[in-house]
Amino acid sequence: MSSSDHPSRRAVLTAAVAVAVAGGTVPARAVPDPGANPDAASPVETPDAEAMAAAPAAESATARPVDLRSWLTYADWNSGSAEGTRAVAGDRPGLVLGSPLGTSAYADPHADTTADWEYATWTSPVHRLAVPATEAIASWNASTPAGTWLQVELRATYSDGGDTPWYVMGRWASGDQDIKRTSVDGQTDGRSTVWTDTLAVDDIATGLRLTSYRTRLTLYRRPGAALTPTVWRLGVMGSDIPDRFTVPASVPGLARELAVPRYSQEIHQGQYPQYDNGGEAWCSPTSSQMIIEYWGGRLTPAQLKWVDPSYADPQVCHAARYTYDHQYAGCGNWPFNAAYAGTFDGLQGVVTRLTSLTDLETLIEAGIPAMTSQSFLKEELTGAGYGTAGHLMTVIGFTADGDVIANDPYSADDASVRRVYARRQFENIWLRTKRHNAAGKVVSGSGGVCYLYFPVRPSARQRAALEDVGVAVGLL
Repeated sequence: MSSSDHPSRRAVLTAAVAVAVAGGTVPARAVPDPGANPDAASPVETPDAEAMAAAPAAESATARPVDLRSWLTYADWNSGSAEGTRAVAGDRPGLVLGSPLGTSAYADPHADTTADWEYATWTSPVHRLAVPATEAIASWNASTPAGTWLQVELRATYSDGGDTPWYVMGRWASGDQDIKRTSVDGQTDGRSTVWTDTLAVDDIATGLRLTSYRTRLTLYRRPGAALTPTVWRLGVMGSDIPDRFTVPASVPGLARELAVPRYSQEIHQGQYPQYDNGGEAWCSPTSSQMIIEYWGGRLTPAQLKWVDPSYADPQVCHAARYTYDHQYAGCGNWPFNAAYAGTFDGLQGVVTRLTSLTDLETLIEAGIPAMTSQSFLKEELTGAGYGTAGHLMTVIGFTADGDVIANDPYSADDASVRRVYARRQFENIWLRTKRHNAAGKVVSGSGGVCYLYFPVRPSARQRAALEDVGVAVGLL
């Protein structure tokens, strides 16, 4: 299996939108709800979502069924409700823990430990989605020094006026010495469910959608410590991708290839099996490391000293360890990969959805490679030589004929990572939401999910390309 995306996790997403998920309870949160009705007096944003505001004038909200809203400027951080947190200005604005609200005990289910932590919270204004959504995915960039960590939550309002619970979208630290970074299973209200990193409406056939949301950060530190997490970027992508087996074909418009490092996940088979059985499942962190190094991100010898010196490409082992989700038991948690990229100086990362290969051409033309998530049968992608229930690749360019040039980590060695895939085949397996597996069962496709890593201060050309595909940059 070439996938870091377990079939039991991704394959349920399309099934979940067809059949209501019954039962289950929402796990208790680590801190009490700051108020009985947190939405009652909260600021409300109008539907000026990044994806709509940044899209070309000819493109309407219905043409781009994705709404990515990010908080990353000093004004953004001051627009929310802060309880013990404060915004900091400077070269890279962010949110830090100021005066703790109190102390809370966290029982780490993956470390069998319980510890007390000081905490403070920040809650965004209500964001009204320009695109009433069937799914929502959060992503963030932050620094968590030893002795600190953070939690991201999401609470949405349905199109019939009801609200979801506060769902935990991730408990995260850049290291693994304080808590074990984790998603939280078993979160559902019978109308929507969190599948590892994705909040999904259970039955979209009813017409139920998510029309607005608030997101909440809780920052933690050891009692009495002076250190704090710093959050630079928090985003939520809501989308309503058409339910389809086949997507419209785009017209080729670019021939360019970027010089992105090539790393194979397969040379790491059997290495560090505690991280999802080793390299066979490391497509996501391997792809992440390729793009991080394309942008100049490097790990120091001190950071890599834990890796067996006989292993080639030790940075891939490092990426697997520091993207690993202890609940999902894999390295394919989408936001955890974007957060890992954001730990490198000068880099930021988001999880979003793109709508066509034209979007990818816009990025490649500006020098921005992208990671795409797709699933397919062996015969659906000529030249791959495998089938997968979910796999990450790095798109690095396009041929003169418009075919996709990808660094595919499911390759025998680094030298064979570069592949050329037929444009029409690649576009369909990446953008569709439904497919048939080898047994003929209808299962899910990613619907254009993409990781984008890019500089904190991109060039004017890069900024324009990112805004064209609905991603705000924030810094000038």
